[in-house]
Amino acid sequence: MSSLSLQVRGLLLLVCAWVLSACSASASDARVSLDEGRALLESGQVLVFDIREPTEHATGVAAGTQLLPMSQLNGRISEIPQDPDQPVLLICKTQNRSARVVDALREAGWTNVRFIEGGMSDWARRGWPMVAPVY
Repeated sequence: MSSLSLQVRGLLLLVCAWVLSACSASASDARVSLDEGRALLESGQVLVFDIREPTEHATGVAAGTQLLPMSQLNGRISEIPQDPDQPVLLICKTQNRSARVVDALREAGWTNVRFIEGGMSDWARRGWPMVAPVY
């Protein structure tokens, strides 16, 4: 089994454990505000992955995000760059899943990932633009 396969398997176990547990919130350096996340996305300075599930994407997504449902993370982990020069943000519905996935990715060696506070529920609540998902 390749080292990437072992890393992915370990990552999936960590993600599942953190999602199901009531672990403490991520470190403050792992988060960005909703305003900052939007500005970074719109400027093209980061890659933003929306880790919500397809049924959640159907309500609309932020233009420019890449759709990577958390349930597909194990099979598509290579899509998340590990290059420290390529900043990556994760967003979910409320920040709970994205915060835990960031913790798991950092534990597995990613140094360039953070999550967007408030998630897409706050994005929608502010009336910010959303588009239909493109897969």
